[in-house]
Amino acid sequence: MLQKITYKNSDNDFDINIEVLSSRFDRICFFESNKKANNNKNLYSSKIVAIGANEELIIKKTGTALSELQEFYDKKKGWLFGFFSYDLKNEIEELTSKNTDNIKFPLLHFFSPKVVLQIENEITFLFYDDDFISKSEAEEIYILSLSPSNHHYKEGLKKINIQSKITKEEYIDSVNQLKNHILKGDIYEINFCQEYFATNAELNPVQIFKKLNSISQAPFAAFCKFSEHYLICSSPERFLQKRGNTLISQPIKGTTKRSENKYEDEELKNQLYRNQKERSENVMIVDLVRNDLSRIAERGTVNVDELFEIYSFKQVHQMISTISCKLKNNIPFSEIIKATFPMGSMTGAPKVSAMKLIDEFESTKRGLYSGAVGYIAPNGDFDFNVIIRSILYNKENKYLSLMVGSAITDKSTAQLEYDECLLKAKAMFDVLQISF
Repeated sequence: MLQKITYKNSDNDFDINIEVLSSRFDRICFFESNKKANNNKNLYSSKIVAIGANEELIIKKTGTALSELQEFYDKKKGWLFGFFSYDLKNEIEELTSKNTDNIKFPLLHFFSPKVVLQIENEITFLFYDDDFISKSEAEEIYILSLSPSNHHYKEGLKKINIQSKITKEEYIDSVNQLKNHILKGDIYEINFCQEYFATNAELNPVQIFKKLNSISQAPFAAFCKFSEHYLICSSPERFLQKRGNTLISQPIKGTTKRSENKYEDEELKNQLYRNQKERSENVMIVDLVRNDLSRIAERGTVNVDELFEIYSFKQVHQMISTISCKLKNNIPFSEIIKATFPMGSMTGAPKVSAMKLIDEFESTKRGLYSGAVGYIAPNGDFDFNVIIRSILYNKENKYLSLMVGSAITDKSTAQLEYDECLLKAKAMFDVLQISF
């Protein structure tokens, strides 16, 4: 049975020692909302960490993944943490993926944690299931998680040789071919991505996460360890949140750089807001999300709460829209995901046609990139981000992958789209101490 202990924090912004936890446990999910840097209620979520695994579900192939996840959730009725890879699309639609996959994450991985710590302002809630772990063991993990860090990473980062899967010329040629598909009416918009990768890469994933989070301070940052697989994430985008019977999606379409000059920075924000290309991209995805939500929403409840809102992060300004709905009664979690995944911001419109062209034109199987990671709470609420601005690392085969992309429309200029990809990758390149 799930138990809960409440602690009052002496420090309103204390740090969880993920170095120690990562060294002791094979399953860790740490979600950091960076509330001080992102003090907007529409993006805020709890700081939360799941530690260790009582039971888990790992699925490597499509077919029955969603039904197995639903069965796993129905059986547990407690906290679940985990991810969906992008290729879950092949189960939801009649699609295939033939591109190479060197990072080798599972299709889906969820676990029931030994301990969950949820930090809300000056309160920490500790959850544990006494069918698997005693109160004293749970409290020991809590104390361990708060132990002071004595690691300052004086050894530095070993040199990592990043390569691009495709050349700049190949990227530009692909964008121009995709624009021809748009002109022919095959699609209206497509999210085209490219991979940067390294082989024989050796790194400390905790060190990289801390550096990346200090640079980006994203509202949906995540450090996840699934045995030899690591997700180091600085995502600014929420895929889907459920609170009670309300469902919220917050797609991003529209990006521009920031300036240290506050007047220039404000003008960059205004230019982004007025940019007709970015608005066109954004509204197409808003319409797609509205359509997805309408499948599972009560009639007349799908609403666009924010349209073309400009949110500022440390590295970039983003155009974000917020769409919400009231769920029909008795819609299971698996049906919600089936109706909305993959997220439209990472596919394009129409969704299925765009996904077919993605597999044709991209050179790498996306895997976990543009999938989703998050948690399901005991009451059925959940929160999942979009896995972008992320470094994926397979410690076993020493393969490191980071992917970036942008939305292609008939108004796109291939060179500018390429530059946007580099802008989105900048924080990750900086952390890895490389230039490209």
